[in-house]
Amino acid sequence: MRHVEHVMGTTVSIELTEDRPDAGLRELIADVCAWLHEVDARFSTYKPDSEVSRFGRGELRLEDGSADLRHVVEACADLWRDTDGYFDAHAAGSFDPSGYVKGWSVEMASARLLAAGSHDHYINAGGDIRMRGHHPDGGPWRVGIRHPWEADKLSWVLTLNDGAVATSGTYERGDHVINPRTGRPAKGLRSVTVVGPDLSLADAYATAALAMGEAGIVWLAKRAADGYDSAVVTDDGRAFSSANLPAAV
Repeated sequence: MRHVEHVMGTTVSIELTEDRPDAGLRELIADVCAWLHEVDARFSTYKPDSEVSRFGRGELRLEDGSADLRHVVEACADLWRDTDGYFDAHAAGSFDPSGYVKGWSVEMASARLLAAGSHDHYINAGGDIRMRGHHPDGGPWRVGIRHPWEADKLSWVLTLNDGAVATSGTYERGDHVINPRTGRPAKGLRSVTVVGPDLSLADAYATAALAMGEAGIVWLAKRAADGYDSAVVTDDGRAFSSANLPAAV
């Protein structure tokens, strides 16, 4: 069963390949969508009454916020330390954890499906993807990574049974990632894809590497030891990928 939901300012595609009645599948999808809308209501920086907006304005103390808000704030602080400050939820001025929240919300949605017995599913939230189990044809899930200049072509095709894929780039949203060292839009990398076991981290790592520029290539190479492989295209068209990137032959 496939479902498309518009939430968090993007399109979320959900595909379940479970062998159970349609009513049961619809119930699983409804739970995932309710969770994503809850995240949107709580963490949207475009909604002045959202929890994160009130926290950013100083109207809500962290200790009085939800457990999810406390988790996100702490996770962003950890990522700031782990990326030498290049993942910075304050880079644009006010607190904006969007670079973590979308990946985290999809990772949690997948965990909810797994807890409910769904071992074969695929969730794609605007290029942040979490999959488990098998494609309907019985093989692994396949993910095409868009060519950063030619929208009708692919740079890589990845194959996974269980994992996360996150891509950050400048070819669709322009210079939206800030280098916190300079306060200016990041330069050097056109597209960064990170593949690993947790979409929360894969998404944040892709954003941090893009902010670093070409130095992000070396930084990403070190993440492979923790199970996070990568594929990168530079502004001048060079391509790099880690040795264990799960690319189709």
